[in-house]
Amino acid sequence: DHTKLTKGVYVSRIDGELTTFDIRMTTPNLEPALDPRGAHTIEHIGATLLRNGENKDKIIYFGPMGCMTGFYLITKELDLARVIK
Repeated sequence: DHTKLTKGVYVSRIDGELTTFDIRMTTPNLEPALDPRGAHTIEHIGATLLRNGENKDKIIYFGPMGCMTGFYLITKELDLARVIK
């Protein structure tokens, strides 16, 4: 719910083995959205690090939200503590 979220990392949904994390970088409707150019850079750096890191076999997707307030990270069998680490 955009009216209640603040910056942070949230579990958005769990679908069997897959977990979608909501990585909220700005507070929706209170702060400006991310600059698309900066978000594009973060997307490439994040995706490269995640796909080559110790949990690379558990990374399904990393990319920006359409609203440009953060990113989605979809993982397979990876809990919040490991994602934040």
